[in-house]
Amino acid sequence: MFKKLFGLDKKQEAKPVQPEEEIIHSPLNGTYVEIEQVPDPTFSQKMMGDGFAIEPSDGKVVAPVSGEIMQVFPTKHAVGIKTPGGAEILLHIGLDTVTMNGEGFTAHVKEGDKVKVGDVLVEFDLVLVKEKASSIITPVVVTNPDKVAQFSKEPAAKEVKAGETPLLKLKMKG
Repeated sequence: MFKKLFGLDKKQEAKPVQPEEEIIHSPLNGTYVEIEQVPDPTFSQKMMGDGFAIEPSDGKVVAPVSGEIMQVFPTKHAVGIKTPGGAEILLHIGLDTVTMNGEGFTAHVKEGDKVKVGDVLVEFDLVLVKEKASSIITPVVVTNPDKVAQFSKEPAAKEVKAGETPLLKLKMKG
């Protein structure tokens, strides 16, 4: 009786829920850098996708979006996150840091973990990375730009706060 009265007897098809807009925040405290200014052609020429970079002022990397950890590289210098809307975000700590073989990096997440904006992903020794890598600049790249309908960079300030400063807005294709 109640089911009929309130229309609960009709089965509804479940539609996948996609966020209207996804906001990518800074994963680090530091200085905003345009992706084209990253001193590595793989990133500056957007071979892996478009995004931005941060020159970090400390060694704590937080989730720039809520989502699921898709990959933590064995050397802990890079993390991949997939958002509920389907954006795939790569965080690459420093340049040529893969050669450090994980030295100075501590991962706080693993593949399959669910994260919220601001959750700590990786901590690293900034002094050691400055010493051993070619750069501390950390690119943040959307690696599946073909799935993005709208892409707008929103750098409000040069100095950014981890998990707080919004830097990129995405609308995914339906």
